[in-house]
Amino acid sequence: MAHVKMYTTQVCPYCIRAKMLLKQRGVHEIEEIRVDLNPAERQTMMQVTGRRTVPQIFIGDMHVGGCDDLIALDQRGGLAPLLNGGAA
Repeated sequence: MAHVKMYTTQVCPYCIRAKMLLKQRGVHEIEEIRVDLNPAERQTMMQVTGRRTVPQIFIGDMHVGGCDDLIALDQRGGLAPLLNGGAA
């Protein structure tokens, strides 16, 4: 299973939804980086992704995007292969 990293905040409903979808797809561990607890991490996230909003999701080295991007990837059948180490 590919490494999953997600920039989040505690109260973000999109973060919760994305985590739920990933867990449904068999992801047991998500490296969660809380930008609400460490504002410097939001700056890092913005530099890496060019986006300010959470969640920002990485699977392996690939930046998937936010919750809507993750759902769209899943709907077109690209999430499972990516989680299993393949290309989207």
